[in-house]
Amino acid sequence: MRTPTTRTARTLLAAALLLGVTAGPAALSPAFAATAPAVAAAAPDLSAVLAGLPIADATAALVRIGGTEGAWAGSTGVRDLESGAAADPAGRFRAGSVTKVFTAATVLQLAAEGRIDLDRTARSYLPELIPGRYATVTVRQLLNHTHGIPAADLPGETVEEWYAHRFDVHDPEDLVRSATAKPREFRPGTRQHYLNIGYTIAGLVVERVTGDSFEHQVERRILRPLGLRDTYLPGREAEIRGSYNHGYQLMRLDDGTTGLRDASVWRATDGWAAGDLVSTTADLERFTRALFAGRVVRGPLLEEMFTLPRVADFSTGAPAAYAAGLSMKRLGGREVWGKTGGRWGYNTAIASTRHGERTLVYSVNATDAKGQDMNRTALEIMLATYGLPSE
Repeated sequence: MRTPTTRTARTLLAAALLLGVTAGPAALSPAFAATAPAVAAAAPDLSAVLAGLPIADATAALVRIGGTEGAWAGSTGVRDLESGAAADPAGRFRAGSVTKVFTAATVLQLAAEGRIDLDRTARSYLPELIPGRYATVTVRQLLNHTHGIPAADLPGETVEEWYAHRFDVHDPEDLVRSATAKPREFRPGTRQHYLNIGYTIAGLVVERVTGDSFEHQVERRILRPLGLRDTYLPGREAEIRGSYNHGYQLMRLDDGTTGLRDASVWRATDGWAAGDLVSTTADLERFTRALFAGRVVRGPLLEEMFTLPRVADFSTGAPAAYAAGLSMKRLGGREVWGKTGGRWGYNTAIASTRHGERTLVYSVNATDAKGQDMNRTALEIMLATYGLPSE
């Protein structure tokens, strides 16, 4: 999860209070009031945080808090800007890099079955695809982002150019060839650089060892056993199935002005095993509770998801923050593990304290999704749930 320093958090929260003066009255929208039941007093109440949507940075938000400390659920904002209809609290959304948690869990299940060895090289599974310069990269290093493989090349450098390419189809093997044709960023296992490419390769390893599609393996191993009926991997589908709250992205429009475009219909083949999941807050809450309770990945291999590599971040030099699938940040004086995700128009997160005392799932229809800074509404939800960052 990407969370700011304490000073940054306080600054952003102060700015949010100032901006809130122009964001509308601090009152519950009809949609929010209808889906925020009275629940255990120990759980945080995010009514004030979510009041007033849509605002500049978000058109809707869906939140579920659970765990042994109490439960709370709410939704606010609009389903789409054209109709102004209330946001659907059960609507599907693009979960972005939360997909990585499902991918890591699938790989770890296969490791438990002896079909994947985390210390074996990716090249030994995909010899025709992984070149010699990456011969020592292991499956574990794919999962914890210490592999040193750079990002694949994708068309476009701006959100407007990416929007123009939103229906492009990207083959995962082509993405791997693009990435591995470049020099390595660092010697494998010596640094950490969070990128999608490791999970793209991991998805291909799943297909190679099972002789099955990655999508079917996730469905068979995770979605069906947990009853996640509203969660799926879309493949080449561009539109979200069923009911969903539209995601809008701020960008330059055809007339030269800056405004919002509907980014809901967009192929996610560039993300694939790293970022194409579609889900709901109810499904992701069920998944999070099962994962942290040891019902998805069982036994010692679950600890891979809670073990940070002892290396420094490639860009900042800070200690590594990503394990296999999950990342960790100290919030409110305790460890919070989880994963955020972003697709155009959507920000998502799952999070929990280590033993499930407090879980959080949110989907924010963010107009600045995939930006350099964390969306303000998403930040407020995270900090209101767990507290300010701490060392």
